[in-house]
Amino acid sequence: MKHLTILIPNGQNNLSSIVGAYKIFTRANKYWKETGRKELFKIELAGTSKKVEFYDGLFTVRPQRNISAITKTNLIIIPSLNHNYQNAVTGNKLLINWIEKQYKKGAEVASICTGAFMLASSGLLDGKSCSTHWAAADNFRSMFPKVNLQTDKLITDENGIYTNGGAYSFLNLMIYLVEKYYNRQTAIFCSKVFQIEMDRQSQSAFTIFTGQKLHGDEIVKKAQEYIESKPTEKISVEHLSSKFSVSRRNFDRRFIKATGNTPYEYSQRVKIESAKKAFETSRKTINEVMYEVGYSDEKAFREVFRKITGISPLEYRNKYNKEAVVWDD
Repeated sequence: MKHLTILIPNGQNNLSSIVGAYKIFTRANKYWKETGRKELFKIELAGTSKKVEFYDGLFTVRPQRNISAITKTNLIIIPSLNHNYQNAVTGNKLLINWIEKQYKKGAEVASICTGAFMLASSGLLDGKSCSTHWAAADNFRSMFPKVNLQTDKLITDENGIYTNGGAYSFLNLMIYLVEKYYNRQTAIFCSKVFQIEMDRQSQSAFTIFTGQKLHGDEIVKKAQEYIESKPTEKISVEHLSSKFSVSRRNFDRRFIKATGNTPYEYSQRVKIESAKKAFETSRKTINEVMYEVGYSDEKAFREVFRKITGISPLEYRNKYNKEAVVWDD
């Protein structure tokens, strides 16, 4: 029998990812047994404290074992953390060191949402792809510049390390892991029982783009603010570099290093974010919104919108604005 360890970090305030992971794997085990096989996992909640309080003491979790008593495990699940990431990392050094040692012994590791901060602190994500909640992306990039952060992705899977996007999208990661460890049929069964969509790949449609501004480059920050103040205009890189008295090549390099986007990509994201808000709050047609954010080519607008959000403009509007006028896609 394999061993699954669901970690209970100290000083946290997120209970749902612990309970959700436990329930889904417990149900997968039961289904596995009902179909004539032995339970696949021994599931244990483990930490470094005898009890951990959540939501100002409203709930309490009592880990079944101390991690010091677990010499070998097969799969580790790191739940999401509270929003004070630095304190969360500092207060869980023992857990972080244990995760690193277990991975080197052959265990696989899955982080949920902001649990990626704990995983990255172990050094195991250096040079690897990772996802986390889009709202935590700026902090994550600042703390872990060696990690290839991909917030558009819902799930990453690399060398026995799994990460996922934000909030309740962890349910999609659990279904993904059930399929990986059990089989497709068990994953389908669990998705139906818990009513979780299968095979979701992106969290792009949920992202609210705000732009990474924790980089410390004042010229780039001013350029970002300038782009954001003119979402309807076409702004060339030449214009920006000239405006801020920086060579085109140097400006490009600094902008990419600071934000993770080229100036052109950044401008696209600003325009699409403006379009999303228009679709959410108005009855404007696709074409009206398209022109308002500076696009005149319908095909180009659709392609950029889908690239950034993962869905078409019409699908987005229908998803978030029930009062929108029906428009033939």
